[in-house]
Amino acid sequence: MSTGSPGSDPTPRPLPLAPGPAIDVAAALVFRRGKLLIARRQADAHLGGLWEFPGGKRKLKETFEACLARELREELGVEVAVGELVESLTHAYPDKTVHLRFFRCRWLRHEPQALGCAAFKWVSAAELRDYAFPAADARLLGKLQRDQDIWGQG
Repeated sequence: MSTGSPGSDPTPRPLPLAPGPAIDVAAALVFRRGKLLIARRQADAHLGGLWEFPGGKRKLKETFEACLARELREELGVEVAVGELVESLTHAYPDKTVHLRFFRCRWLRHEPQALGCAAFKWVSAAELRDYAFPAADARLLGKLQRDQDIWGQG
């Protein structure tokens, strides 16, 4: 027998994700000489004009690692070796849910070019706060600013 008003089930339920599609995204942490590579989103893209860690949407049956190598070639023209997973998170925007995986990547060759992004920069940990990033990147940004060991290799 139930007590309380109808619909007052005390069982906790998970909060719903955004009503739109769920998207898998791979993003790179490419370090070189104590700097981190960031890219600016095209003005007409979702969250246009914000800075991000380069990467993109995973295609069906593509691994996150293969996605990341492909996206960095397409977006910046660079070749990288994809390393360990640094952070994994899910963020719900009003129109979509994004599953993000951030990987440490080692730059191998080719200087970056703004091929599929509006701009790019190599920045230090202290300079990160000078750039506006999407809300989904907040936890990783905090980690990058607190943990100098992350910056040690590259």
